[in-house]
Amino acid sequence: MTIKIKTADELEKMRHAGHLAAQVLDYIAPRVEPGISTGELNQIIHDYMVNTLEVIPATLNYHGFPASSCISINQVVCHGIPDFAKKLKKGDIVNIDVTVIKDGYHGDTSMMFCVGETKPFAERLCTVARECLWLGIEQVKPNNTLYEVARAIQTHAEANHFSVVREYCGHGIGAEFHEDPQVLHYAAEELKEIILQPGMVFTIEPMINLGRPEIKLLSDSWTVVTKDRKLSAQWEHTLAVTDTGYEIFTLRQGETPFLPNS
Repeated sequence: MTIKIKTADELEKMRHAGHLAAQVLDYIAPRVEPGISTGELNQIIHDYMVNTLEVIPATLNYHGFPASSCISINQVVCHGIPDFAKKLKKGDIVNIDVTVIKDGYHGDTSMMFCVGETKPFAERLCTVARECLWLGIEQVKPNNTLYEVARAIQTHAEANHFSVVREYCGHGIGAEFHEDPQVLHYAAEELKEIILQPGMVFTIEPMINLGRPEIKLLSDSWTVVTKDRKLSAQWEHTLAVTDTGYEIFTLRQGETPFLPNS
């Protein structure tokens, strides 16, 4: 495993890319409403990325992925393919995941949206998944390990009777979309060997399921769903380890830490 330590110049480029990625989510947020299709949302995202922000949509044609965003509804865990025939309905929960490339560096982030009025258990899942992200982030500081990050996430999810997806995880990021290390969201022993150092940059993106953790890959070779077809929720940020803790590159406008009872 080779974990790249970013230079000050690289960190500045990643800071800028992350800020632009966050702008995409801020821009699309008011358009996530009942009746709009995921294909329309993706088209709006693509046009905003390319024409307004002048960035490259990292997911488009990445290993053959056909869209500029991943849009995952309800039981879809991740990598949902936008579709003009798939319209959002009142009560849906939806994750929109975007990654931009600017000046050769990536910014990667996602968030959940509740479409119209949702069931309390669905809203609760989205809330706890967001808390899991932030509890993981709070463990990021020099000389901690990725084990502390994962343990904080898993402990909170399971205390709320939810489960953590194991097959998909966060990742190092920089000039490459996916770099070392793999950022698991459950407390695997091997994570104790990955000691955090200033200049490391990675994503934390826990996928939290309402039911069991098992997942299934659909025949399109991209869409991942919960095996029991119960809901899943995910939030994601790109962040760097600093001398004193962490710096999040993908904070949205007005976003502050989202911790339990905060």
